[in-house]
Amino acid sequence: MDKDQVAAVLAEIGVLLELKGENPFKSRAYANAARLLEGLSEPLEKLVAERRLGELKGIGEALQEKITTLVTTGRLPYYEELKASIPPGLVQMLEIPGLGPKRIQLLRDKLGVDSVEALEAACRAGRVAALEGFGEKTQAKILEGIAHRRQYAERHLLSDALAVAEPLIEALRAHPAVTRCSTAGSLRRWRETIGDVDFVVSSRAAEAVLEFFVGQPGVERVLARGGTKASVVLSGGLQADLRVVSDAEYPFALAYFTGSKAHNIVMRQRAIARGLRLNEYGLFRSTEETRDPALREPCRDEAELFARLGLAYIPPELREDRGEFAAAEAGPLPRLIEWTDLKGSLHNHSNWSDGRNSLEDIARHAEEQGLEYWAITDHSRASFQANGLDPARLKKQVRDIQALNRRLADAGRAFRLLSGIEVDILREGLDLPDEVLADLDVVVASLHVPSSSEAENTKRLIRAAENPHVHLLGHPTGRLLLRREPAPVNLPAVLDACAATGTWIELNCNPYRFDLDWRHWPYARSRGVKCVINPDAHRFEHTGFLRLGAGVARKGWLTPADVINTLPLEKLRGALNLKRRRAK
Repeated sequence: MDKDQVAAVLAEIGVLLELKGENPFKSRAYANAARLLEGLSEPLEKLVAERRLGELKGIGEALQEKITTLVTTGRLPYYEELKASIPPGLVQMLEIPGLGPKRIQLLRDKLGVDSVEALEAACRAGRVAALEGFGEKTQAKILEGIAHRRQYAERHLLSDALAVAEPLIEALRAHPAVTRCSTAGSLRRWRETIGDVDFVVSSRAAEAVLEFFVGQPGVERVLARGGTKASVVLSGGLQADLRVVSDAEYPFALAYFTGSKAHNIVMRQRAIARGLRLNEYGLFRSTEETRDPALREPCRDEAELFARLGLAYIPPELREDRGEFAAAEAGPLPRLIEWTDLKGSLHNHSNWSDGRNSLEDIARHAEEQGLEYWAITDHSRASFQANGLDPARLKKQVRDIQALNRRLADAGRAFRLLSGIEVDILREGLDLPDEVLADLDVVVASLHVPSSSEAENTKRLIRAAENPHVHLLGHPTGRLLLRREPAPVNLPAVLDACAATGTWIELNCNPYRFDLDWRHWPYARSRGVKCVINPDAHRFEHTGFLRLGAGVARKGWLTPADVINTLPLEKLRGALNLKRRRAK
C-alpha cells in the first residue's frame, strides 16, 4: 500500500474504535497518524525500508508495526478483525449528515439501532427525538439524510467514474481487434454525477473484444453478455455497458449513446425534416425506420454527421438541448476551455489551516505541474474546526510566503505563491477587517454556515461581493454532491451583483462540489462575470481536480477568455488589482 491507502486504513480504524466506544485517545492517535502520513513529503515505503517511522512524532511502536505490515503486505489482520466486529449498518450510518461515531454509539446503546433501516424506524416512531441531545429538529434532519442517501444510492461522482473507466478505455484502445473506441453517455458529456458508464467500440471481431472486456481487472461481476454487448459491474459498484459495432456504424452509435436524450430527439427531428432517418445504426435515406446498409449516408465521424444535418460540430459536453443547436446553425462554436489553458489556482489550503502540505512543498509540487502560480487561501478564524487563521497568524504566513518567493526569484525560478485568505461570510459581515484583507494578493469569500433563508444567504453573498477587497465568491451554494443539497440562494441576483462590482465567481472543482453549477454559467457569462476554476486543494493530489473543473466549465460554455486563471501571472496581478482600483 502507498501512503494514502495506509492513511485511509488508519483513519477508518480511528472511526471504528470510536464506534466501538474505545478510549478516545486511542482513536485520536490513529486519526492523527493518518493526517501525518498524508502530509509526508517523502515516500512512506522509503521510511519503512529505512526503519525511520519512529522519527515521526506520534508514531509509537504499535503504530510503526501496523504501518509496516500495511506497506509490506497490503493487509492488516487487526483492521480486518476490528471491522468484522462492528455491524456494517453502523458504518453505513456514518454516511448520514449529522451522525458521527459518538451519536451512533448512543443510538445503539439507548435504542438498539444498528442499521440505517432500524434508525429510520426509530425516527418515524419518535424515539430518536426523545433522546437527550437529539430532539425533533435533529430527528427530521436524520430522516431527510436517509431519504437523500436512498435517492442517490445509484449515482456516482464524475471523478469516481473516470477513475474506473479510463483504465478500461486505454486497455480497449490497445487491443489489436479494436479499430476505434470511446466512452459515451453522461460520462462523455461530463455530467457531475454518473449513473453508469457506456463504451462504444468498432471492431470486426466483436467476440474477442467482449471476451477481453469482461476479463479486465476492474470487472467484479458480469451481468449480461451477447453477440455485440456486455454489461458488467466495476469496482465501486458502477455498472458499465460495452457495445461493439462495425466501423461504418461507429459515428452514429457514438453520437446516439452519448446523448443526451433531449439532444438526440432534436437530432432525429432534423434528420426527418431532411427526408432522412437517424438511429444508432446510421443516417439513412429513408422515410421509415431502417438498418439497411445500402441506404446509409456515409459519415467518417461525428463531425460529418453534424454537417449532414446542417450543423457545426457540437462538443459532447454541450449536448443537452440547451442552446447548442441554434449556436451550431450559426457557424462553428467557440473554442471551449481546456485544462491545459489553466495557469494556476486562487483557492487552496496549506498545513497552516486544514491542508496537508507546507508552503515549500506546495510551491514545489505546483511548479512541477507546469503552473505559474498558486494562491494560499487558508481558512479565517471563524472556521475554528479547520484551524482558521487570525490576523496575527495570517500576517506571519504572508511574511513566510514573501520570503519563499524571494528564494524562488534568487534561484531564477518564475513560479510564485500568492498570499490570500478564504474569509468566512458571517451574518454581521466578513470574518476579518478590511485593513487585513487589503494586504493580501487574493481574497476568497465563502459562506460556510448558510441560513435556511434564501433572502439571508443572498444578502450575505451580495454584501461580500460589494466589498472592494473580495476578489471572488467561493462555492456559492455550498452543495456537496450526493451528500448535501445546495443552500437556498437567488443566484441571478448574486450574479448581477458580481457583474456590477467586478467580483468573480468560483467554479470549485472539488468533485463533490462543482459549484457554481454548470447550468448557471451561461447566464453569468452573459452578464460578463468571470469564472475562476479552483480545486480548493488540501493536498497534492487535488491539483488533478483542475482537469475536472475544465470539463465542467466546458459544459457551462466557458472559453479561455471567460476564466481568470488562464491569465499569466503578471496579467493576473493586474486583474486582481482592478477591483480595488475601481472602488477608489
